[in-house]
Amino acid sequence: MSDPQTLSPAPGRIMAAEMAEQPAVLQRILDQGAPRIRRIAAEIASRGPRFVLLTARGTSDNAALYAKYLVEVLLGKPAGLTSMSTTTAYGAKPDLTDVLVITVSQSGGSPDLVASTKAAREAGAITLAVTNNAASPLAEVSEFHIDVLAGAEKALPATKTYTAELLALYLLVEGLRGGDGAAAGVLPGLAAGVLARQAEVRALAERYRFAQRLVITSRGYGYPTAREAALKLMETTYIPASPFSGADLLHGPLAMVDNVSPVIAIVPDGKGGEALQPVLDRLRGRGADLVVIGQREQVRAASAGFVLPPGVPEEVQPVLEILPLQLLAYEVTIARGQDPDAPRALAKVTETH
Repeated sequence: MSDPQTLSPAPGRIMAAEMAEQPAVLQRILDQGAPRIRRIAAEIASRGPRFVLLTARGTSDNAALYAKYLVEVLLGKPAGLTSMSTTTAYGAKPDLTDVLVITVSQSGGSPDLVASTKAAREAGAITLAVTNNAASPLAEVSEFHIDVLAGAEKALPATKTYTAELLALYLLVEGLRGGDGAAAGVLPGLAAGVLARQAEVRALAERYRFAQRLVITSRGYGYPTAREAALKLMETTYIPASPFSGADLLHGPLAMVDNVSPVIAIVPDGKGGEALQPVLDRLRGRGADLVVIGQREQVRAASAGFVLPPGVPEEVQPVLEILPLQLLAYEVTIARGQDPDAPRALAKVTETH
């Protein structure tokens, strides 16, 4: 990618610069954030939470969904995504004694996140905020706080804060189970290598310049990536993009896929990819225009794709999977003559109640 210092004042220059920062942000978390995350995780683990609830909106909601998979798979504890309106609109008062409530928010400023976290703490929960703003209202009302150390993010589409949240949440869950998070050590270097292949993504973007709709699918740890990719594409390109779990895709929505339907599949290298294989077979059988983000053998069997680095543990692959899809959203938007830095009708901090 272009050096942020040499970018000309052109559409997308801020998003491009922030995408380019991601390897440095990931390294900063490993070097500066990881010790504090381990200390917080150890203190929370000592209190023996029964299960985990995750609260978030938008891009952070996709990071929270990733954490749900981590908690259920690596910790063996039940985890759920909360419905904030049950407390903020309906005034429900659940008993959250010994429950770990993790609220994920880039800004930490949305009133419903703050109110629901405050209510959870009053209901007996162990509350943890994961934000990019240590001075935010959310951090103030939470018992614990993790700063994702991404630095100010100015482009409306969240890029570096998303991957920072993923890494911080992975290190947290590793800490909760007494792990060292060593699998994440390769991420900064590999992320730099993926981002350096922007020309490959630019060629791929030509497939979607005039697309009317997109279907994005995955399974397991890759499913949050599918949701985040759809969000990025919709908010920058304005192309309707529908994310589906591969299992859900087979339960009806597959009927809308035909031989002119563009489908992007994120194929994890591991159990999630194995579970997705029957879906890929069905999509190929319907003649779909199938693009795969995954390993070389899966890309070879598709219409086109992007090969991800091999040998990365499945639970940290989402940090790399999203990078070519961020680039894709950027490149398609530029090709359509739009500015990905400032999508219409959006604000950086969305204040929901």
